[in-house]
Amino acid sequence: MSAVRAATVADAPAIGEIHVRSWQAAYAGLIPADFLARLSAETRAAAWARRIGNGGRVLVAEGDGVVAGFAAFGPEQLYALYLLSEYWGRGLGRLLHDRVVAEMSGDSAVLWVLATNERAKAFYVRQGWVDDDARRTETVDDGRVTLEEMRFRRRLR
Repeated sequence: MSAVRAATVADAPAIGEIHVRSWQAAYAGLIPADFLARLSAETRAAAWARRIGNGGRVLVAEGDGVVAGFAAFGPEQLYALYLLSEYWGRGLGRLLHDRVVAEMSGDSAVLWVLATNERAKAFYVRQGWVDDDARRTETVDDGRVTLEEMRFRRRLR
């Protein structure tokens, strides 16, 4: 059985673990392995606890009785949607996505995705998102890792 609910600060350790493990699975071969290996679930959990505690909009998806995914969003932007890799392709991502879209309040929304992440791009296209040709370059790891991202847009109403 699957369910989506609002995240609480108590979910932060699970969210931090999901964030790191999903990055390591999804971005293997796309982002340097040494960067992925150094990701810290504890550091991510602390950041998510602050965000949730400060009223950030975060949902968690439960599958098989465990927190298996999460999404963070605002009125017009999907900031993050990640699942543990063992839950990919089981409908939980779509369930989480649909709840996020239902809770957004604008006429349209955007999200940014790693340009080389074909799996994520295909998922978002299936959910009605369209590449709007905007591009940006982000750096992480004190400027040692460059991420090329592309923006997708979707009508909400």
